Amino acid sequence: MLAASNFEFKNRFWIIGAIFCTAFWSYSIDHQNAGVALTEWMARLRGSTATNTDYRWTFAIASLFAVLAAAIRTWGTAYLNPEVMIAGRVQTSRLVADGPYRYVRNPLYFGNILLAIGFGMMASRVGCAILIVGMLVFVCRLILREEAGLAASQGDAYRAYCAAVPRLLPALRPQLPSARGVPNWTDGFLGEAFMWVMAASLVAFAFSLKQEIFFWVLGGSFVVYAICLAIIKLRRKRLDPNLEEKRDESSAASKL
Repeated sequence: MLAASNFEFKNRFWIIGAIFCTAFWSYSIDHQNAGVALTEWMARLRGSTATNTDYRWTFAIASLFAVLAAAIRTWGTAYLNPEVMIAGRVQTSRLVADGPYRYVRNPLYFGNILLAIGFGMMASRVGCAILIVGMLVFVCRLILREEAGLAASQGDAYRAYCAAVPRLLPALRPQLPSARGVPNWTDGFLGEAFMWVMAASLVAFAFSLKQEIFFWVLGGSFVVYAICLAIIKLRRKRLDPNLEEKRDESSAASKL
């Protein structure tokens, strides 16, 4: 598998969004909801008819995947910082090996896969496959892109870390001793508020079984994302007032 290009890494948020949009667009060719289809299939195995309680259980489990995704990503971001989440380039200046990074090298991308599984139940059967497979493939390409940069920057330290900690499927126990890092939970929630509201949309649907409530809450997640993104960019600019000047210089250099 090829590593993601610079363009893909820089625009990863929009590409992931396109994967979600394609998955939900697939309702135009497959009208059966994946969660409903799964619930009814399980009911047939029991020799009964699916009830609202059965549907709620299916979507409650789906929402649990989304909540776990938000929690794991928040935990990981608390050991980084929200600025890393919106960076257009691979960040290789330091190696983080604390918190969730003691269990898995890419907890944020693992969270993305959990989110895709949860939201796959809201798509059609075809859309569910598109969402999960598409997310898995793109995440693996992003990981290969980041690993190449970290290996070049951190050398033997990163290779030793890779040998100890699994890439994407978390170990049940920490594979490294704690580095005594202190998580910044404010930063963690700032960077992942968007994910929490997305998870809330699934929780709301599991309770109500009403699509309009799901889409209203889901729409609110984009408002939250825009607000948090503005805060992160403003804070980054305050920390580095010359950021725009450096960006202009970098852009000019790339044209030479």
